[in-house]
Amino acid sequence: RGGSTETGRALKYILHKGFPGGRNSSVPEVLIIISDGKSQGSTAMPAMQVKERHITVFAVGIKFPRWEELHVLASEPPERHLLFAGDADDAANGLYSTLSDPVCTATAPGCKAESHPCERRTLETVKELADNYVCWKGSKQPNAVQASLCPFIRWKRVLIKHPSRCFRTTCPDPCDSQPCQNGGTCVPEGLDRYHCLCVLGYGADIHCAAKLSLECGVDLLFLMDSSAGVTLEGFLRFKAFLKRFLQAVVGQDSPVSVGVAQYDDSVKIPIALGQHKDTFSLMKSIDALNFSGGGTLTGRALQYIAQHGFRSTPVFADVQDALPRVVVLLTDSKSQDSVAEAAKDTKDQNLFLIGVGSSFMRAELTAVTGNPQQTIVYSDPQDLFNRIPELQRKICSVGSPEGCQAQSLDLAFAVDASSGVGLENFLHLRRFVRSSCLHFVINRDITQIALVIYGSKAHTVFALDTHTSSSAVLQAIDQVPFLGDSASAGSALLHVYSDVMTVQKGARPGVNKVVVLLTNGGGMQDAAAPAQQLRHNGILVFVVVVGYAGRDTLLRVAGSPSYLVHISSYEDLQYYQGLIIERICEEARSPVNLCKPNPCMNQGVCILGPGSYRCECHGWEGPHCEIRVLRGDSLRSPAFPPQSHVQWSPRGLQHFSRALQHSKR
Repeated sequence: RGGSTETGRALKYILHKGFPGGRNSSVPEVLIIISDGKSQGSTAMPAMQVKERHITVFAVGIKFPRWEELHVLASEPPERHLLFAGDADDAANGLYSTLSDPVCTATAPGCKAESHPCERRTLETVKELADNYVCWKGSKQPNAVQASLCPFIRWKRVLIKHPSRCFRTTCPDPCDSQPCQNGGTCVPEGLDRYHCLCVLGYGADIHCAAKLSLECGVDLLFLMDSSAGVTLEGFLRFKAFLKRFLQAVVGQDSPVSVGVAQYDDSVKIPIALGQHKDTFSLMKSIDALNFSGGGTLTGRALQYIAQHGFRSTPVFADVQDALPRVVVLLTDSKSQDSVAEAAKDTKDQNLFLIGVGSSFMRAELTAVTGNPQQTIVYSDPQDLFNRIPELQRKICSVGSPEGCQAQSLDLAFAVDASSGVGLENFLHLRRFVRSSCLHFVINRDITQIALVIYGSKAHTVFALDTHTSSSAVLQAIDQVPFLGDSASAGSALLHVYSDVMTVQKGARPGVNKVVVLLTNGGGMQDAAAPAQQLRHNGILVFVVVVGYAGRDTLLRVAGSPSYLVHISSYEDLQYYQGLIIERICEEARSPVNLCKPNPCMNQGVCILGPGSYRCECHGWEGPHCEIRVLRGDSLRSPAFPPQSHVQWSPRGLQHFSRALQHSKR
């Protein structure tokens, strides 16, 4: 409208007339003054009177305001009520933040006001001394003037900065949790919704998750910890994980019967096995699960599930007896009762246990399942959801043989039994060898296992061809004695090379060969050369070291960091078993050189052919140069002329080797 700036008079008008159309006194009154702060009249008294009426005053500066006046106008604290319209977004955010708390309560859930340092700017007109110049002034004497220096002043507009604080209202973005997987792009829809744009091949899931259909037929029961130890937050996390897992892997045609139980100091089964035939109704039932918050009696819960968890008729009643029964334990709190006996009872009922929990639960979960390969631990809440494919694999591995399955392998363990290890730790190593052997199918055609113990000298406990069954191998391992003298890993590896991995002692031509050296790192100085000799003959050396040892020396023995495992304590050996067996089986699946190690005896030369080899003998004969040629009265077999050049396939050689060993016996 033009005219002068009379902010004081405007305030007096508000005091006199009030808020036109205003409601009763229970409704907060807010006055927003938008001004450059350059009022022609005084504003101090009217501003004080307005505030005494409990009117909240916001002062919004425009152009280059006089901030001193705006400070007088604004309510306390000024940093929350003094805004600058030059930054429209900042002014709107500040106004919204301050009104939201405490005047209004309409702020969206999760939103919060945040302050940050900023600058207020204004233009002021100031005097500036430019220079002095000669000026002429009058004199007391008549008809006279007096010269003097006079200051030359000029007016200048100066931009002045005032440190202040600005406010923003920030609300959580629904995409902050990165819900879209496999390269999907999250697109927010308001404050609490989003949708995922999935890359090609992942559009079947709302979060772009891979469809991991549980094509294996199982009866699957989830046992969820609902005790006070897991907390409401942990219980809700397990519910979300359970929903995400079932949405990802259980399809309409999935041959899986699902149930859910929860426990604290009591157990209940709100979702009986096979109760729901579609995922939608199953999700609704999971949503209805409530946190109970009692004590943590995991052992009691396992016993209850073993007796009552699988009594419901499954969806696929015609294959009831054939379906494996799997219990997935979801817990994040230490049990207040014993779990060992309960876990044994569960396994006696032919139930397959899988434990899921955070990393500090690793030891208890292993005690429950009896096998670290049946436990899943996560490092943080997001990592839990990343474990969905791993859980799917473990559920579908029920009843499947572990280890190298159908891959042929000659495997030797060389175990340090010296005084440096000690009797107690030696028993840890012996148990590790025993449990590792359970992962292999032991017979003449698939896996052969030998065991060597060593101190200053090496001793063969049993050779590759000694035992043809798992029970015989396990029984022999239980009888292995502790030696207790000094350690020489070099003599052990040399013994394996010359007296274990040989055709005479059961090593099969055309089969991959691995030596696992279990040691505390002592006596390794002389081991590098024998290890290199083993590798040169196609035998992998895998070094497992417990405790402190020089890494450079260990690397020379292992030949590569891929074949060196360093473990801090003997108690942690079990947690590395899966890794070690996986590496061994990778070697079992690799191509084999039929001439390494040399299957020819008595300095015979192995010559490779397409898918076979032959031995070139000198002074000896036979497929492996095993028969001495005597002058004048040869003992050679009529089937094989001297310097036999018969070619052998790997399987034919295995059968011949067994026949040869049998004839020697």
